[in-house]
Amino acid sequence: MPETVTEIAKLWERVLQRIRDRINDSAVFDAFFGQAYIQTIQGKTIVIAADTGLAVEILSTKYKDLVTQTIADITGSDYEVTFTQSSGHEVGAPVVKEGKRTFFDDWHLNPRMTFESFVVGDSNRSAFQAALMVSRAPGQMFNPLLFYSDSGLGKTHLLQAIGNAIRQERPTLKVLYVSAADFLDEYMRFLTSYKEDQTMTQWFKSEVDVFLVDDIQFLVGKKKTMEMFFVVFADLIAKNKQIVITSDQFPARIEGLDDRLRSRFSQGLILSLERPDLATSENILRRKIVSGGMAIEDFDPEVISFLAGRFSRNVRELEGALNRLLFYTVSVKPCDHITMQVAMEAVQDLVAEQDHDAKLTESRIIAVVADYYSLTPSQLTGKIRTAQIALARHIAMYLDKALLNTPFTKIGLAFGGRDHTTVMNGVEKVENSLRTDPDMQKAVADIKAKLGR
Repeated sequence: MPETVTEIAKLWERVLQRIRDRINDSAVFDAFFGQAYIQTIQGKTIVIAADTGLAVEILSTKYKDLVTQTIADITGSDYEVTFTQSSGHEVGAPVVKEGKRTFFDDWHLNPRMTFESFVVGDSNRSAFQAALMVSRAPGQMFNPLLFYSDSGLGKTHLLQAIGNAIRQERPTLKVLYVSAADFLDEYMRFLTSYKEDQTMTQWFKSEVDVFLVDDIQFLVGKKKTMEMFFVVFADLIAKNKQIVITSDQFPARIEGLDDRLRSRFSQGLILSLERPDLATSENILRRKIVSGGMAIEDFDPEVISFLAGRFSRNVRELEGALNRLLFYTVSVKPCDHITMQVAMEAVQDLVAEQDHDAKLTESRIIAVVADYYSLTPSQLTGKIRTAQIALARHIAMYLDKALLNTPFTKIGLAFGGRDHTTVMNGVEKVENSLRTDPDMQKAVADIKAKLGR
């Protein structure tokens, strides 16, 4: 049964969402439900307050059965519903107790990021299934659950879909979605302004049942914040509270991540989302077209295939190409039916830029390898010889030789004037590792994929 003000407010919000859909009359809904709220819940009785006597009468006579059934559907329990006129104090509104700090006041979920709006394909099916299972039984399996991938492949969508599903099916559970940057900001505010109030760890213990954290890599380098995150993480896991995390790479490759967090992450389930295949990209485009109020029949079939094949590195790239096309057909060359000719005219600048980026050069290999290992190109070509940088440097040398057949002497010049013997040794180390080391095999394969090779 909902007990806290926040729980009651979330329950009423869900009730209103369903009633709005069933009434399908915004004027009626706004007039009689717009200012209503749950005043109290005592035992099996729910008292709902409305703003006027007339609203109370209408709700009591015409909509009582609808409200009662909706509450039963959401909570799974039968409540007696009564209505009264508002006394001016809205229990459903957020309340801050005097002397007690609240955190993450402005967090929110995007209601459009749901499982229903997520396009499933071979590249993300396992991640989707795991997310769905966690949303059905939070805290009971795959805890923590971690998704990693390049930007724009759906990690955030799945993270928020979990939160939205739990809020819909189990509205009394307290769901918190934040980015790692949000966590850092909140922790800094706590340190500087609220040391005498409730601690973050106390707040998490009492106020969070499901903790969704986006882009955990942004905590790297923030030692104190990582320590606080570890304490919160360990407390929630110990209480079987669900934690789901996203990252831009496999946790073991996040340089500077707290070793305790790295170890704890590995105890859960870690899944990757890959670049969408052609069929998935086409389905994503069709979904975007329909959700935008357009008809698939307004596009030549070849247009969908062209966009999906050309702009499928991630979902954001697909959306960008589609938006460019729609802008062109509305503002530049208005037309009712979009042909291949129109599509190619609309995205020709994007194609030209993409072709330029795809050109394989020594500098591009260095840049991509550096990005893969969260380094800078200057670190790869410089004099620093830490194990991580040396490994990345050798892989870049190997790819320079394998993909461009660049002479060893020329590779040495690109890497800070190193002699050809040093380059040969570096390339040979990678070649030997590729024969037996699965981690090396995966790293080289991943980087080649980023290079389009």
